[in-house]
Amino acid sequence: MFDYKLLTALAAVVEQAGFERAAAALGLSQSAVSQRIKMLEARVGQPVLLRSAPPQPTELGRRLLNHVQQVRLLERDLQGQVPALDESRLPERLRIALNADSLATWWAAAVAPFCARHRVVIDHVVVDQAVGLKRMRAGEVAACVCAAEPALAGARSQFLGAMRYRALASPAFLARHFDGAPTADVVTRAPAIVFGPDDQLQHRYLAALGITDGFIHHLCPSSEGFVRLLESGLGWGLVPEYQVRGELARGELVDVLPGRYIDVPLYWHYWRNGGQLMAELTRQLLGAAGTWLVADS
Repeated sequence: MFDYKLLTALAAVVEQAGFERAAAALGLSQSAVSQRIKMLEARVGQPVLLRSAPPQPTELGRRLLNHVQQVRLLERDLQGQVPALDESRLPERLRIALNADSLATWWAAAVAPFCARHRVVIDHVVVDQAVGLKRMRAGEVAACVCAAEPALAGARSQFLGAMRYRALASPAFLARHFDGAPTADVVTRAPAIVFGPDDQLQHRYLAALGITDGFIHHLCPSSEGFVRLLESGLGWGLVPEYQVRGELARGELVDVLPGRYIDVPLYWHYWRNGGQLMAELTRQLLGAAGTWLVADS
């Protein structure tokens, strides 16, 4: 049988990215947390953590973390059926990985009614939509929103819709770099803005135009900051259409190549044994996402 105090310590170290913060979250000393990890490793006969900065789970550690995520959700169901078992009376906490653009646009309105109705608080783990599934595979989160469709073993994948991105810039930037006549080859010589090293959206956009050579770009790992940089004339970049409706209406941002856009599909991934709470959240997202996302790209 598992000793769930030991598994809880493992989850805390990974989720809090270190032993010191894990100890604070659990109300224990750092040495007590370290001792629980050592006891767990003695029980299973192999390491569950790589002592890196931050600590990373081993392959066995990831399997144990995935188990913990699902047990937490199933315990929530049982507490709802037997209220006397709920000693903490605290809201349920879910860790969910999603891309920054979703967080900056449609996500809050989609999940707010669910959180209020079920007394849930969310730890948002912000990652690029292309790599979000890695956090779930590592056992760090209970669910994720990402661009990959195939589900992990033991999990489900549901299509939410697509985010439509348009290549935009300020009118001043267009006048300065394109002289009012932007063409695909000229776009590669004008500075772009890219969200981060994992962001391949601009690369895909240019590849669709037949351009595979490198291009110069700024890095800006902030959805709101990304838009501000575009408005300032620092570069051109791909932005969710929904995020900049006001800027487009006011003429503060304009299309670099009118009529061209790229749709990024988003999928909701969650564990099959996630219990009633995860099933309710899934229904909420599937019902609400169509208000902000494109149904067919």
